[in-house]
Amino acid sequence: MSPAHPRPAEAGEPVAGGRAPLVVAVLAFGGIVVALMQTLVIPIVPELPRLLHASASDAAWAVTATLLAAAVATPVTGRLGDMYGKRRMLLVSIALLVAGSVTAALSDSLAWTIAGRALQGLASGVIPLGISIMRDELPAERLGAATALMSASLGVGGALGLPAAALIADHLDWHALFWTSAALGAVAGVLVPLVVPESAVRGGGRFDAVGALGMAAGLVCLLLAISKGGDWGWGSATTLGLFAAAVVVLLLWGVLELRVREPLVDLRTTARRQVLVTDLASTAFGFSLFAMSLVLPQLLQLPEATGYGLGRSLLDAGLVMAPAGLVMMAVAPLSAALSRAAGPKVTLMTGAVVVAAGYALAVVLMAEVWHLVLVSCVIGAGIGFAYGAMPALIMGAVDASETAAANSLNTLMRSIGTAVASAVAGVVLARMTTPFGSLALPSRDGFRTVMAIGSGAAVLALVVAAFLPGRGRRLLLPFGPADRPPCGGPLRAPLL
Repeated sequence: MSPAHPRPAEAGEPVAGGRAPLVVAVLAFGGIVVALMQTLVIPIVPELPRLLHASASDAAWAVTATLLAAAVATPVTGRLGDMYGKRRMLLVSIALLVAGSVTAALSDSLAWTIAGRALQGLASGVIPLGISIMRDELPAERLGAATALMSASLGVGGALGLPAAALIADHLDWHALFWTSAALGAVAGVLVPLVVPESAVRGGGRFDAVGALGMAAGLVCLLLAISKGGDWGWGSATTLGLFAAAVVVLLLWGVLELRVREPLVDLRTTARRQVLVTDLASTAFGFSLFAMSLVLPQLLQLPEATGYGLGRSLLDAGLVMAPAGLVMMAVAPLSAALSRAAGPKVTLMTGAVVVAAGYALAVVLMAEVWHLVLVSCVIGAGIGFAYGAMPALIMGAVDASETAAANSLNTLMRSIGTAVASAVAGVVLARMTTPFGSLALPSRDGFRTVMAIGSGAAVLALVVAAFLPGRGRRLLLPFGPADRPPCGGPLRAPLL
């Protein structure tokens, strides 16, 4: 078969150097498609109550359902990938994305749209699964840049998805957004089995169904309270009850996981310093990434008559955000190079400094469109550095048979950060308002406060990352197939 038509990959077959870029491209494309799915509905969120004949609070479940489904599915698909095959679970996730997209595309009712969006959320494990496949199959010299690109695909898809979705929503029926998502998912579903090999690295064992249910219950309570607390009232019995239930359920779940022989999440591995600190820093970075996505489009679309709004359309706002996604993609190889030269700890801390500087810049530069392009690109560069370092830190501290589960948990921690960012920004912008006719719009000081909080979150990530083991103190780096010992010997990552 000619190089233009690669033969299907076989399970356990190492990826040849010439095919590695194609494998990386297909996996990164899958990650971008999943990230696009999360931003496709943003242009129609204000119109959902009218389109679905529902109240605004009920229509918001079309967004909330995706968040909750993603939180539950990501660690579960990671564990199943380690047990039964990462490519297999990658294909299952893509199939769920297509099924959810088609369901929403065919729907004109709230219930079916929510069901479709929940199915789409179940596909969120694609990015950590893709990173884990790269660890198993790519040559060591390509692994750093490839995992950095795959990790950054979450931000890339989010930044590029907004202008694309706005363009579609302006010129076509809103169902076309979901047909587009289905088509892109179908393309990924065809390319993956043709190009991506199935890893022979398996963890085996039994699936911890009780642990999965316990984790799902705890996360749903936690994220539901965070995402809906603003609507229900932060001091309401429902919100406080959900927070209390989350604490109790997750504590009981943790005790159970420590006693189970084959847990869904190995908490002893998660408690390792390198893994724990990286996960905590990831939460802060998830906050920083989403704060930018929430604030800048609003600032761009507010009327110029406010004195600080820029009066741009949603499409214009998306185009302003798009360069940040391209910057994240461009920074991925630089992130890998810095990790090779100085270690991923330095790369993570560099990303935190750049993000903090970007938000600080936004506090004083928010009067022109080019100001916000510059700010988003600086923040995007910092996110690119940080997201490139996270997989290296996680994979350097866990066995190959635990890679997908560990990366999935790290992705979940980022998602929790984005949920907190949404809640915090919502509270700040709702309370710091300025009158505009009969409306109360977010004030200039409100936007500056959110920017300052975003900068503070990045500084917090910097402080947390400082507790990572440093150079000469057994900081582990991930390895590729070339580093594996022959004859099934133990897998050991190189030390710095």
